[in-house]
Amino acid sequence: MIAHIDQLIDELIAREGDFVNHPADKGGPTRWGITQAVARRYGYAGDMATLSRKLASVMYKRLYWHAPAFHELDRIAPKLAAEMFDIGVNMGTETAVGFLQRALNALNRNGSDYPDIAVDRRIGPETLRTVQAFLRRRGPSAEQVLIKAIDALQGAHYVRLAENRPAQEAFLYGWLAHRIG
Repeated sequence: MIAHIDQLIDELIAREGDFVNHPADKGGPTRWGITQAVARRYGYAGDMATLSRKLASVMYKRLYWHAPAFHELDRIAPKLAAEMFDIGVNMGTETAVGFLQRALNALNRNGSDYPDIAVDRRIGPETLRTVQAFLRRRGPSAEQVLIKAIDALQGAHYVRLAENRPAQEAFLYGWLAHRIG
């Protein structure tokens, strides 16, 4: 059986494609969705056009699944963990976690369901406990509603990027079509 993260990586790479070097992309040369900057930080010094899919998969697991503790979230809410992984790859894991924490705070009915948590952009025990409390309190549809709230924050962020940096308009349609929902 394929592990959940392996399936997520396969789906992500299918969306991201092979090698690209779009002039408007601040990430520069990218292969399998891994930017040159990320590859260099990881220690890869080769030509981005030759980055192996296997190494990209290893980077995804270490940098975008285990390091931000999305694997811990996966034990509680697999669909939410998948969404966080995708956002983390596209926008940075801290941004993804910030969206999660903000949404949890906004959905706690003024603290009557559970207390607000710090928006520290890290998944730790408090964030995990709060996700569990939200899911228990709100029932079967809670995970999907939380994902919708996070998607709304993500979509608003994309629009702001395009408004603030017109070169990013080249990517807005694709971001909304392939990253939201």
